[in-house]
Amino acid sequence: MDPKSTPSTTLPLDRQILRLSQLTDQIRLGLQAETNPCSEDALENLAQLAGSLTRISRQIARQEEERDNLLALAGISQIVNSSLQLDDVLRIVMDTIVRLTGAERGFLMLKDRQGKLAIHIARNWEQETLDASESAISRSVVNRVIDEGQPVLTTNAQQDPRFDSQESVITLNLRSILCVPLKVKDDLIGVIYADNRIRTGLFTETERNLLAAFANQAAVAIDNARLFESIRHTLAEVREIKNLMDNVFASIASGVITTDLADRITLSNGAAEAILGQSRSDLIGRKVGEVPLLSDLHLPRHLARVRQSNQQIVGLELSPEVPGRGSLTLSFNLSPLKDAEVTTQGVAIVMEDLTETRRLEGQRRLFERMVSPAVIDQLNPSELQLGGKRTQITTLFADMRGFTSLSERHAPEELVSVLNRYLGAATEAILGEGGTIDKFLGDAIMAFFNAPIPQKDHTLRALRAALSMRAAVSAVQKELPPQFRLSFGTGIHFGEAVLGLIGTQKRMEYTVIGDSVNIAKRLQENANPGQILISVQVYEQVRNQVQTQQATPVVAKGKSEPIPVYELLGLQ
Repeated sequence: MDPKSTPSTTLPLDRQILRLSQLTDQIRLGLQAETNPCSEDALENLAQLAGSLTRISRQIARQEEERDNLLALAGISQIVNSSLQLDDVLRIVMDTIVRLTGAERGFLMLKDRQGKLAIHIARNWEQETLDASESAISRSVVNRVIDEGQPVLTTNAQQDPRFDSQESVITLNLRSILCVPLKVKDDLIGVIYADNRIRTGLFTETERNLLAAFANQAAVAIDNARLFESIRHTLAEVREIKNLMDNVFASIASGVITTDLADRITLSNGAAEAILGQSRSDLIGRKVGEVPLLSDLHLPRHLARVRQSNQQIVGLELSPEVPGRGSLTLSFNLSPLKDAEVTTQGVAIVMEDLTETRRLEGQRRLFERMVSPAVIDQLNPSELQLGGKRTQITTLFADMRGFTSLSERHAPEELVSVLNRYLGAATEAILGEGGTIDKFLGDAIMAFFNAPIPQKDHTLRALRAALSMRAAVSAVQKELPPQFRLSFGTGIHFGEAVLGLIGTQKRMEYTVIGDSVNIAKRLQENANPGQILISVQVYEQVRNQVQTQQATPVVAKGKSEPIPVYELLGLQ
């Protein structure tokens, strides 16, 4: 027979030696049965040889098992440490442990953030994941491992005095159980649990040592994976925060740039680039003094002040002339840029282009000279529409006496200067009492009270304004040559009028119309220089608050009867 085909050559070494032991026993028994047996010494030697071969076979078997376990442990360690994606790795590892130990089920349990143990991996001998209904284990064994921090091995939990009375052991019919702790620097983070509900005596010290050795490797790998996951999560949060900050930074309407201690620009947003007329690539890394517009404004000098004083500069407003853009108005806020240790690392510059704002403010100031500020504040551009509403107002008309004849003797430029002095004094008096300037009519002025803002004492306000006008005109007269000393004739009436926007969508005027306005004008036309005529309706409103005297009734155009009037002399 070919030796290569003999069964002994295909068997493991321990089995081959065991065969030799058995063959030696057969030879000893055969010699012993012969009619002329060997000597007793020879037979004894054969018996001892057979026993020695049996012991050697067992030793080799144990060494082969330990070798296989060490190789498996090395393989497991390699698998565990080859990836930080721990779940997939631990499933492979648990399958290997179940196979090596002969367990029916294997569980890896980890502490959650509240310190409670929860099953992380649950596998069976068929390399399948167990569902919740199949994941009942002996909590008594697990708790013992947690409390003592040492492995627990029982060959038959049903007869083990440590556990034979435990409900979980009895209910689940548990037999062989092996449970080892997972520790990282003496900190218990979980356990590995394996059992068999059918076989007893399955686990030995060898399996316990193997599982304990693996647990040390697995604990470190789990800790590394958790650290990696924490770092990855932190990095994801940092990226998210950075993206958010970038978006916020980019969306800020104000221009923002930051500099280091050498005045080099480290960050800039789109608004800053637009204000400075420079691209991001042109700004980043350059010194502030190298950026034309900032250099022209001597901004490096202000940055040095911020760094030296460690104080903010707020509301620094500069007006450079920029070719192609004209005169700009730029506002700067400079603040020290500090790190976590409150050490200045540079300067944050927030800039605003106020050019358009200042232009609109200038237009408003000009508009306020032409229209009452109260009217402007009441206007809502989105709701402007033609029309008006009926309301009670007190109307004041004042006309400069003698101005027409004066205009025949003096140059227009000279006349405008004088006119503005008188009209300016009248305007201040009216606005001072909350009146609304309706219009200037050459050398006359029209105003009304109680609109657009209601005023309970609007009639008295109108009378106080008229008296203030007369006093202010007297002051102006003292400052002018005799030929330019003029006076107002004033008429005041109380009544209903329609107040609103009159005109077209392209050109409208906020004004009042009605018969009461006409009456005020007729009273003004009949007032002497420096005289203030008021209607009976006005007198009835304020009779106990002013000093008056009856004047000659006014015969007004369009009126069938003369209009009774009073002359206002002063306040009570």
